[in-house]
Amino acid sequence: MKVKLRFFARFGELLGNSLCIEGREGMSVAGLVREAAAGNKAGYDAIFDETGAFRNFVIVMRNKKRIRSQDADLIYISEGDEIAVFPPVAGG
Repeated sequence: MKVKLRFFARFGELLGNSLCIEGREGMSVAGLVREAAAGNKAGYDAIFDETGAFRNFVIVMRNKKRIRSQDADLIYISEGDEIAVFPPVAGG
């Protein structure tokens, strides 16, 4: 199944801004991001901690709705999903 994966700001610089990934049935949002980032150690380490969990500050969205990063292993991808991964946002 095709899933669009988008990385923003520093994550995009490390991993590419927009990727079309061939996901597998039963794959979680976190699993998809892990697999996409696995080939780039700096990108992977920026997003995930040493246990493979999203770092506390990482923002994850599925189809333009924010999901709790700690729930991303329990939310499964579907055909046509768009997953977005953001670093912390600051500004005023």
